[in-house]
Amino acid sequence: MRWRTILLQYCFLWVSCLLTALEAVPIDIDKTKVQNTQPVESSKIEPPDTGLYYDEYLKQVIDVLETDKHFREKLQKADIEEIKSGRLSKELDLVSHHVRTKLDELKRQEIGRLRMLIKAKLDSMQDVVMDHQALLKQFDHLNHMNPDKFESTDLDMLIKAATSDLEHYDKTRHEEFKKYEMMKEHERREYLKTLNEEKRKEEESKFQEMKKKHEDHPKVNHPGSKDQLKEVWEETDGLDPNDFDPKTFFKLHDVNSDGFLDEQELEALFTKELEKVYDPKNEEDDMVEMEEERLRMREHVMNEVDTNRDRLVTLEEFLKATEKKEFLEPDSWETLDQQQFFTEEELKEYENMITLQENELKKKADDLQKQKEELQRQHDQLEAQKQEYNQAVQQLEQKKLQQGIAPSGPNGELKFEPHI
Repeated sequence: MRWRTILLQYCFLWVSCLLTALEAVPIDIDKTKVQNTQPVESSKIEPPDTGLYYDEYLKQVIDVLETDKHFREKLQKADIEEIKSGRLSKELDLVSHHVRTKLDELKRQEIGRLRMLIKAKLDSMQDVVMDHQALLKQFDHLNHMNPDKFESTDLDMLIKAATSDLEHYDKTRHEEFKKYEMMKEHERREYLKTLNEEKRKEEESKFQEMKKKHEDHPKVNHPGSKDQLKEVWEETDGLDPNDFDPKTFFKLHDVNSDGFLDEQELEALFTKELEKVYDPKNEEDDMVEMEEERLRMREHVMNEVDTNRDRLVTLEEFLKATEKKEFLEPDSWETLDQQQFFTEEELKEYENMITLQENELKKKADDLQKQKEELQRQHDQLEAQKQEYNQAVQQLEQKKLQQGIAPSGPNGELKFEPHI
């Protein structure tokens, strides 16, 4: 299972709902001392969605590969660099025919799914010149030149694409959070513009009051420090703080017992600290900011502890970190409320971008309205022509009747009425 842990945990990202559900599982300790424990079977722990557009395909390929004994044994002995580099992809040539057949089918399904996505994209933007190279980039995780067969190249591309995409995930998350904060401030200022002076002062006063209330919270322990881990040991695990032992703590929070603390298991350790600052019941506390804080804490601990940068913490790495001075005497931790997310120049640039986007949307809306009006005009014109045609036909038929000529059918044929 080690190879799956390395690949999946390297790929599977933070998901907030999973973190709050994680519970500690004591291992190799006296379980009578731990409060409210429930055994967790690793087979029942579903990996969270990676956020990748090919997430389902990635997980299905891994599940199928796990069924091949030879491939599983090879990967169990592999290190993170061998997996990330794709050198093990050549082992795919040795898997059973049954596994290859399943992989071929998965690839055909994925190709079909992507083709439908591209077709839908093109159908929705008929009058827009599309960058076809950008559309084809969706196939970076597989070889679209051979749509029917899953080859070693496909496994290589899948691993490298997932590795590359996920390495940029945290950076993207931070950028999206920054945009979120700028949008919040932009909307607040726009709202203030709609108020008279008295109401504006009231809103500003309320804003500052809520800000101050949010900042008034207990001290947050430095993530990964002895104080922080001991608090988890005592309050979450229900153990005596005087009995704190790093090795036991590691095993206690290695929820799936795979020998690593992955990103989800690490982030679960910060819940107590985050609860000091954020409460979903409080109007002044923003849960989006809480998850950004959780991400920052995890990044910090990973940078301090994960020496080989494989996004997994081994017992050896964890124990070495507890020997450092920073573990015993850490610096104070700056929470988000002590930081500035953006400058006025950045906010102004963001607002200019929003204005441009709004203008483009307005132009498109105006163009669509004009198209609608033109279509209505053409429809009305056709209806008028149809009415004129029908009137002309009726007049012609009346003249024929007056002249004693048999009336015509819809296609000009003569209509003879039987005499009774």
